[in-house]
Amino acid sequence: MSYKIITISRQFGSGGRTIGKKLAEQLNIKCYDKEIIDQVAEQSGFDKTYISEKGEDVKGGIFGTMMNRWSYNGPTNEERIWQIQSSIIKDIAEKESCVIVGRCADYLLADREDVLKVFIHADEDYRADRIVRLYGETDVDPKRRLKDKDKHRAAYYQIYTDLTYGDARNYHICLNSGAIGEDNCVAILRNIVQHVNN
Repeated sequence: MSYKIITISRQFGSGGRTIGKKLAEQLNIKCYDKEIIDQVAEQSGFDKTYISEKGEDVKGGIFGTMMNRWSYNGPTNEERIWQIQSSIIKDIAEKESCVIVGRCADYLLADREDVLKVFIHADEDYRADRIVRLYGETDVDPKRRLKDKDKHRAAYYQIYTDLTYGDARNYHICLNSGAIGEDNCVAILRNIVQHVNN
């Protein structure tokens, strides 16, 4: 067995995106994050900002998310984005070794044995401090922003995968970036991949 693909699921503000990019650099493979949005935009014709908002979390909770998927006239924009995004992620996994951040990639590639599924999390205080430092989040209380973002991501993940967001059983490894540090998370994941692949 070897790991060709690493999927990084993460709580907002936990540094999962940064960890994914650093890991890809150290493994000398590509990291897909916003690049997937670019490809969805190219194939769908939707604006990148719209795709970014609809492609990983949805406002309105579980019921609102369900209503967003289908209308009486067939698949809605949200469902079309999901279908295109799913196809792109599966196609990427077929073509190359890489890190894929978010977008339910862990679920979409669950039938592959060459995928290492990772969840990055951290406590609320660490994440709140981090988003203020990195993003200048000051207009809205950072802890409120975290709760809203987590709620929307959880709703999206549950309705599209029928799994619980952040449940350790969905992943091979869960790492607390606040407790052990981003660089140590990268080192742990790199060592796992290199050990298994050698």
